[in-house]
Amino acid sequence: MTRDFPAGTAPTSISARARAAVVPQDAPYLTGLNPEQRRAVEATEGPVLVLAGAGTGKTRVLTTRIAHLIATGRARPFDILAVTFTNKAAREMKERIGALIGPAGEGMPWLGTFHAIGTKILRRHAELVGLRSDFTILGTDDQLRLLKQVIAAADLDEKRWPARSLAGTIDGWKNRGLGPEQVPAGEAGAFGFGKGGTLYAAYQERLRALNAVDFGDLLLLCLRLWRENPDVLTNYQQRFRYILVDEYQDTNVAQYLWLRLLAQGHRNVACVGDDDQSIYGWRGAEVDNILRFEHDFPGALVVRLENNYRSTGHILAAASVLIAHNEGRLGKTLRTDSPEGEKVTVTGAWDSEEEARLVCEEIESLQAKGHALSEIAVLVRISAQMREVEDRFVQLGLPYRVVGGPRFYERAEIRDALAYLRIVANGSDDLAFERIFNTPKRGLGDATLQALHGLARRAKVPLLQAARMMSETEELKPKPRSTLRALCQSFSRWAKLLEDQPHTEVAQTILEESGYTEMWQKERTADAAGRLENLKELVRSMEEFPDLAGFLEHVSLVMDANEAEGGDRVSLMTLHAAKGLEFDTVFLPGWENGLFPNQRALDESGRAGLEEERRLAHVGLTRARKRAKISFAVNRRIHGLWSSTVPSRFIDELPEASVAVLDAPASFSQGPSRFDRQAPAFGSSYSTPGWQRAQAQAAAQDRFGGGGRSAAPGRRGPQQIEGTLVAKSTGTPSAFEPGARIFHTKFGPGSVAAVDGNKLTVDFDKAGRKMVLDSFVQPG
Repeated sequence: MTRDFPAGTAPTSISARARAAVVPQDAPYLTGLNPEQRRAVEATEGPVLVLAGAGTGKTRVLTTRIAHLIATGRARPFDILAVTFTNKAAREMKERIGALIGPAGEGMPWLGTFHAIGTKILRRHAELVGLRSDFTILGTDDQLRLLKQVIAAADLDEKRWPARSLAGTIDGWKNRGLGPEQVPAGEAGAFGFGKGGTLYAAYQERLRALNAVDFGDLLLLCLRLWRENPDVLTNYQQRFRYILVDEYQDTNVAQYLWLRLLAQGHRNVACVGDDDQSIYGWRGAEVDNILRFEHDFPGALVVRLENNYRSTGHILAAASVLIAHNEGRLGKTLRTDSPEGEKVTVTGAWDSEEEARLVCEEIESLQAKGHALSEIAVLVRISAQMREVEDRFVQLGLPYRVVGGPRFYERAEIRDALAYLRIVANGSDDLAFERIFNTPKRGLGDATLQALHGLARRAKVPLLQAARMMSETEELKPKPRSTLRALCQSFSRWAKLLEDQPHTEVAQTILEESGYTEMWQKERTADAAGRLENLKELVRSMEEFPDLAGFLEHVSLVMDANEAEGGDRVSLMTLHAAKGLEFDTVFLPGWENGLFPNQRALDESGRAGLEEERRLAHVGLTRARKRAKISFAVNRRIHGLWSSTVPSRFIDELPEASVAVLDAPASFSQGPSRFDRQAPAFGSSYSTPGWQRAQAQAAAQDRFGGGGRSAAPGRRGPQQIEGTLVAKSTGTPSAFEPGARIFHTKFGPGSVAAVDGNKLTVDFDKAGRKMVLDSFVQPG
């Protein structure tokens, strides 16, 4: 019987065709593949680009393709180079291949991450790039320590030119495949008064002297190895008969150059990726790599996987129409055989607090109907959005996990800031003092701390008191003694400020005067901006409490409620961390211009930034199997002041036929209390336990005249319902009425346009319409 092969896929030699005939056309591992998937698996010869949309089975295609190459005899396991981005993905691929073809798939030495394979190649040829085969791969801490030495040797101030900032700069150059001699003069001169290139070269020299590399070198030195030793490159080009690359849209320039050099041998390179899910431009990924694949490999076969096995029809329609607004894409349309399902919902909330409440109470309602919490996710654009959602989870007793990072109050910058606040509130808090007495760096080392501990034990006083005592003696050298005295004076001054200033203003003063905010402003790393946003959110969150003590007590309760991971829990994460995951129900809060699309991304990258933000929205929508729920707030507090926001431009790019716009709660229109009975934003009725408790308590307060927590004298704090914070719009009415003239210290005179509890919408004479708190204005 003569065997027929799909056009363009038949083995070229007689022996190859004979080996292929060993595998029947109905091989078990091929069953269940749709026509596009099967075409991608069986098109083994020549360059192939598999455009795999969200939920279309790309991992199955990759693993089945490898299994097919081995089972048909086209390649032995060690002839195949398969590159992934994570160790987890590599392990999963090995397991799947073994399940498909059994022992024949074992022994694939060249299946792994870019860095793992780069390490293996460098150890074999280390001497050709000036290293020994036992070279060390430096971790972040050792890398920073080495860079600090380089900066000091160049006679630069490390406070002004931080080592972490230089590390980020050098890493960016290495991601682009640039050695010290290849960095453009303009870029090299942007760091350290024009010494950036010199510092990079000095750093590489020190690495070589230590017989060490960093992660960027694992690919950069491979490129150098192959360029300077063509015979070595030829050997690897011939060795790898077939090359497969996962998540090709996330490759950076160095990875692209690395792959392209290897692929010039047999040219049997198959790249799997999705240009619509390229969302890591901020860490060097180049979406252009996948867009120009056909140019790099003329005659390449492009296979589009468009049959989605994850989401319902309405979700896919919304995601497809949205992403179609991007110009920089190869183009594909996701389709599904699943029912249309529920429409994507879009809801507006009065403010971000109400938005968090609506999201969490709808989750509680779904749970009451039997929905597993582990199949629910809340995806936010920036980590600072998590704080309000986390607080609400704790208040309602909903278990949750933060994916891809620590919980809000567990983040390093938040713990540092809280340590400062704890000392101001309680000078006996030794643990807090230990955490920040040299953060940011003040020149107070371990020796000083040990001396303070010794004095504190002898005198039986807290560390802060011991520091005051020691700063007045001669036990320390002049410089640390002076620094310690200044720090103690600062804590005394900050504690004094609490007596007559709002605790939020004092917190802001502490972060600024301590140098902690400035430390992150100088960081110049990818995550520094996010840390600063988190600090602003921390200060903003304090406005919900009458004083600092009440806020710190709340944080302690929240931290105590953070139980061990496991069990049925809601997943909370950023959109970037959600890639590759899927859930039955996905909540997407914060769809507002400036927040999403993020203004910083637009300012830094223009149209390219906008298109990456839109791809991020596409990723968010396609995480949902059955329900996608978008929301936005028309008022959001920024830097302590209320600002009106505009719904995200992405909302208007969604298709009308697949979207349901739900009515906002009563407080959205500044009407009755948000706890009046009515249809909620996300469901048909408020029937959750949290809602019922709130209704019962509100009725009791109406009958018996209140019962909420008393606020500090002269200030109105938020009410509580069984320990649960209620938005201030339900509190005592404001003393101001629409039409009243007021004066604000920042915005000047204006007229009150509307009142919602203690929130005033004011038309200022010069600043225009703003949302402010009535405690910040006075009659004008």
